[in-house]
Amino acid sequence: MYITITAQKVQGNYAQSAADFVDYLEKENEGKPLPELEHFFDQQHDEITANEVIREIDDNTAKLKNKEPKFYSITLNPSGRELKSIEDSPEALKRYTREAMKEYARAFHREIDGRPVAITDIKYYAKVERQRTFKGTDKQVRENQLYATKILELKNDIRSINRGELVGNTKTLQKEIQRLEAAAPHQLDEKRIVRGMAKPGSQSHIHIIVSRKDASNRYSLSPGSKHKASEVEMHGKMVKRGFDRNAFIKNSEKTFDQLFRYKRNYVESYTARKTFLKNPKLYFSTITKLPANEKAMAFKLLQQSGVNTAVLSIPTNKFQLAIKALNQLKKGVGKAIESGSIGI
Repeated sequence: MYITITAQKVQGNYAQSAADFVDYLEKENEGKPLPELEHFFDQQHDEITANEVIREIDDNTAKLKNKEPKFYSITLNPSGRELKSIEDSPEALKRYTREAMKEYARAFHREIDGRPVAITDIKYYAKVERQRTFKGTDKQVRENQLYATKILELKNDIRSINRGELVGNTKTLQKEIQRLEAAAPHQLDEKRIVRGMAKPGSQSHIHIIVSRKDASNRYSLSPGSKHKASEVEMHGKMVKRGFDRNAFIKNSEKTFDQLFRYKRNYVESYTARKTFLKNPKLYFSTITKLPANEKAMAFKLLQQSGVNTAVLSIPTNKFQLAIKALNQLKKGVGKAIESGSIGI
């Protein structure tokens, strides 16, 4: 499970309203018949309209300054293996989202009216999306880029020839374009993979838009707060402040496992991701010391993500990663984490 929390842009299109962001989340509904539309939902209601989401978020911004975010975006990104375990069920994803948002509320270290923050204090709207598209940072697009550049140059030459600005044979150039299209290393349905192309397989994920203010529009609840589990004096009283992002992500992952009896492998865990970022050598060493069946699954998941795991086959009692080998592994796992391809 790969979870992100992002503040609303405070400059540009998203500055004062949630309208543009909600429109962005509605893009997948374009052209779909009514029975196939994916609607917004919250903790208790389904089939909430986009207009209602915009109105509720925009009206819940009391006393926020122009340069303060009015909402945050959370994405819950299950891996292919996690989606398979729930048969890619939208209803299961909705159920999980509602439980994960309870963990979001619990992660706030502050009080509202003398009690801890509860899910009823959180104003949020979520939406299941079924598709993803290739981004410019994806391996397939990056490794096809050399071919894409040459194809673009040839197409520009053809236009120049047709305008009489360049001498050449357009048929010959067109044949070279066709050759390059076929030669690109990453193809999907016999077409070169490019940015914006829909990814194959199960790609379901959840987008959540959550108001900066609580449901009463009185208190600010910022998951971007730097005051983690600290106390400050407000109105003559010591109150807790801050948001524990680590607790939210870790507990949301645990919630998925408990809800669906999911057997999470070490390399899929948030703990593993944190270990990799802080101490890569410990991360790889831990993998080699897993029980045989769990280690085999860890290797399989890493290999599916394009990570060369050959060096990890060294017996544990002789395990000494050379600097070059360690750097290669770090690079491969880092890219897998970045893309969420091993569900971390």
